[in-house]
Amino acid sequence: MKRLLIVAHAPSHNTRLLCDAVLEGARADEIDDVAVECRAPLATEARHVLEAQALLLGTTENLGYMAGATKDFFDRCYYPCLDRTDGLPFAFYVRAGHDGTGTCRAISSITTGLRWRAVHPPLVCRGPWQDRFVDECRQLGMLMAAGLETGVL
Repeated sequence: MKRLLIVAHAPSHNTRLLCDAVLEGARADEIDDVAVECRAPLATEARHVLEAQALLLGTTENLGYMAGATKDFFDRCYYPCLDRTDGLPFAFYVRAGHDGTGTCRAISSITTGLRWRAVHPPLVCRGPWQDRFVDECRQLGMLMAAGLETGVL
């Protein structure tokens, strides 16, 4: 069975809704052969990444950058994963009160260094809360799990 790792920073009610939607999509009834594990960034270790065949990252935008917890995840996992996770398919979503540009740039820079392979453009849920963010995250979760199951990723 293939493993999809979701690493999501969800410090608020709304970001928890986004994480839950990603999980719901990834665990859709139509998807049988993908084990989905969801972890908070501070509870994720390099071994979790090394065991995964794909990764979906969720973060907030804090002061024009990714959340500190998300940065901590990268700080701890970068070198243990370097050269061992080349080509890892990944995608990410950002809950951005502003435009998400700095967050997307930082994550893209780090994952380029890891040689991970982006399989979907960043999903940036920007500006004031909108209910459509939940549907977009659900679709992203389903896309990642279905793509992993079918071997498209």
